[in-house]
Amino acid sequence: MFGAEGPFGANGPFGPNGPFGRNGVFGDNFPFGKVMKPGKGPQRAKRMRRKRMFGGDELRLVLLGLIAEEPRHGYDCIKALEEASDGSYAPSPGVVYPTLAMMVDEGVIAEQDGESARKVYEATDAGREELDERADEIDPLLDRVGRRAKRARAARSSDVMRSIGNLASVITNRAARGELNGANKDKVIDLIDEMARRIERL
Repeated sequence: MFGAEGPFGANGPFGPNGPFGRNGVFGDNFPFGKVMKPGKGPQRAKRMRRKRMFGGDELRLVLLGLIAEEPRHGYDCIKALEEASDGSYAPSPGVVYPTLAMMVDEGVIAEQDGESARKVYEATDAGREELDERADEIDPLLDRVGRRAKRARAARSSDVMRSIGNLASVITNRAARGELNGANKDKVIDLIDEMARRIERL
């Protein structure tokens, strides 16, 4: 996969000379890499925004559930979610640590006594009571992480990489023949965007 002929190798679709690399048709200086706007110079084409895994209150509830399982520090919570999602999701420390501080203020978790350099949190009685009251909410959130992990494993499969390579080859060949201009180019962009949206909704 990572050799010279693999998808991420020098000659693969995601390598520097492949269609998705810096010198390919989706690179900085080629048809799909930048969008020219009068008076503003070249600008990056707008990328689809990835939907967040959790809203603010949802992440708070998941963190409370993790800490109720066993005392944890902030980094441990981040790693637990990263492992549960098979490496495809890790909440930002800039979101996790302020959320934990807020939860301490709310009284649902508390810092454990100890000499550790990291703050280790445990669930309070109030926190466990909230989890009991919201048990029907947390299971769907954990299922969401499980589905993310399943998609991540599927995306790494050889069949998926073969399909991506086929798409890249078709686009490269059409571009080399000068067939990705004007309306054709717009249609290809619309098709790729629609495909990305449909995959995201799976």
